[in-house]
Amino acid sequence: MPRSARTSRWNAYWRLMRFDRPIGILLLLWPTWWALLLAGSGRPTLKNALIFTAGVVLMRAAGCVMNDMADRDLDQHVERTRERPLASGELQLREALGLFLALMLIAFLLVLLTNALTLKLALAGAVLASTYPFFKRFTHLPQVVLGIAFGWGIPMAFAAQTGAVPAVAWWLLTINAVWSVIYDTQYAMVDRDDDLAVGIKSTAILFGRYDVPVIAVLMAVMLSLLAAVGWQLGLGWPWYGALAVTAALFGRQLYLIRERGRAECFQAFLNNNWVGISLFLGLLLHFAVTGTYSG
Repeated sequence: MPRSARTSRWNAYWRLMRFDRPIGILLLLWPTWWALLLAGSGRPTLKNALIFTAGVVLMRAAGCVMNDMADRDLDQHVERTRERPLASGELQLREALGLFLALMLIAFLLVLLTNALTLKLALAGAVLASTYPFFKRFTHLPQVVLGIAFGWGIPMAFAAQTGAVPAVAWWLLTINAVWSVIYDTQYAMVDRDDDLAVGIKSTAILFGRYDVPVIAVLMAVMLSLLAAVGWQLGLGWPWYGALAVTAALFGRQLYLIRERGRAECFQAFLNNNWVGISLFLGLLLHFAVTGTYSG
């Protein structure tokens, strides 16, 4: 195979895993890192930090590959996705399946470095990663399943760090599910017309003309839950400062999507990276200042 052809094929694999668009990795990393900080009282082990960071990258890549396998026939009819490697014919289904299995195997080997409880949770996470792309075929709430799949690293992080999954882990998972509905609805608003044409379901379609008000309500719910978690755990002023920043970022997102323009909705989606950063820094600064929490 000529070198140019090999380069093109590796580029296709790279894009199939969405490594050219790292926003998805970041939106998975932030909640996982929140969990690691809380589980480790601000000092998670380096081993767990490395395992879960690598695991997030691998599982997000695997999820993208599975998503493109599931949607390879539909992606051809959506403006934003018709050039994806499977939809365009750059890669074949068997090549994508081989890549998916390789990614899942490496992720599984990483989990073997933790403990039995984390391994059990990982098996459930593998099922979520393998099946969530298919939910858009029969429910308008695939974003909820996505939020659980994207946040499954939260209970796993607590299990690996402490050997247990306390109530706060499930609250954080719930918060992440709400957040995922927020940002993935913004993402789905970009494709709404195309999705309607090909029969793909989403919260953007379900909410219809009430999409912006519903997103605003979900933002208020998420902020309230974050404040409740902070109060329950005795988190200090850095956490509430981070919530204030998050509220301002949410306000910016609502302003962007007010007219439902495709470019603006996508900008609002990308802006959620700053939400993840602000909450992570709030936790980090809390532990730097106080060193503890009452969880």
